[in-house]
Amino acid sequence: MTTADTETGTACPFRHDTALEPDPFMARMRTEAPVTRVRMPYGTGTCWLVTRYEDVRTVTSDRRFSRAALIGRDYPRITPVPIAQPEAINLMDPPALNRVRRLVIHAFTTPHVEALRPWTQRTTNALLEAMAERGAPADIAAHLADELPLMTISQLMDIPEGHRPQLRRWAMAMMSMSADDRSSAIEAKSALRDYFAALTTARRRVPGDDLISAMATARIGDEMLEEGELAVLAMLLVVTGHDTTTYEISNIVYTLLTHPTHLAQLRTRPELLPQALEELLRHIPFRQGVGIPRVALEDVELGDQIIRAGDTVQVSYLTANRDDLVYERPDELDFGRQAPAVHMTFGYGSHHCLGSHLARMVLQVAIGTLLTRFPTLRLAVPEDELRWNTTSIWRYPLALPVTW
Repeated sequence: MTTADTETGTACPFRHDTALEPDPFMARMRTEAPVTRVRMPYGTGTCWLVTRYEDVRTVTSDRRFSRAALIGRDYPRITPVPIAQPEAINLMDPPALNRVRRLVIHAFTTPHVEALRPWTQRTTNALLEAMAERGAPADIAAHLADELPLMTISQLMDIPEGHRPQLRRWAMAMMSMSADDRSSAIEAKSALRDYFAALTTARRRVPGDDLISAMATARIGDEMLEEGELAVLAMLLVVTGHDTTTYEISNIVYTLLTHPTHLAQLRTRPELLPQALEELLRHIPFRQGVGIPRVALEDVELGDQIIRAGDTVQVSYLTANRDDLVYERPDELDFGRQAPAVHMTFGYGSHHCLGSHLARMVLQVAIGTLLTRFPTLRLAVPEDELRWNTTSIWRYPLALPVTW
């Protein structure tokens, strides 16, 4: 890397669409320049890109790096419009962050999620039965991935069935990386905000037996979620509570069907499923580039670089998950892996995903039931005929035709 690159930042589109192979630029940076200055497709100025596991852990857990300091900035990013909103939990720092997380966790517990497992199982059974009745070949994305996660989070939050398709369209519009979609992304973000502002106000006034109502009425001492916090939080949970899992179902099924030895291992030993899913989550590069950055509040030495106060810092959970200083044979899929560190697919530190327990439950039910229901499941087309998303921040096959 030249001196000019170090000063002005290396340009990279943070776009890699070759199935689910790791982004070669990101992988190279982890080895050659694990803390390096880059230029992002959108936003003002340059930022630091951090790609090693230990450095990512530092940035995501050290209070010298702030999410709240992003508010009001046109920070470097991969989408034309910032996805996060000022009141959102993902733009908070402790102690404000701790307060909101406590209230959410008080309402959104593991027992709440586990109580939903039987409903999720019945729904999965029905979706797969409908797919079987239709006959092979069938599209896993259309029959399972596009349906189950949105149905599950909507059941948990009591989102009316008739509203769900529009919420899905808005969520997809927000995640576009295309400059041509800037206006539609702005409109979608505003529409989602308005929808959840009205819904959360109604639930606070007349609570029901759902997660939004539980969050609206959650109280620890004198603390409750404020109106704006509640609306944006409900919006965040619905969008992220189905979006990632939707694409990961397709990605995991694709990976298993293109790794026949691993698929056979899982069929022979179905009790390996929870451990196998953790390894699949670590292994699969499920998104493009990076997420929401942080701002250094003071000068910090990281790697062989000095990050100055006010600098924007992006981290890559994807490259951290493939770090050979942490994982032995990181590019191999190993269902018996005794990982020395937790993967970062759900983030790390104070901004670890609030819905990770829901995502794990849905994936366990969806993948486990699919493999049991269709013991001879296989791709219905050659791998090179699959078409992959080339627009949003997520990586996934647009359709996943299978037969059995």
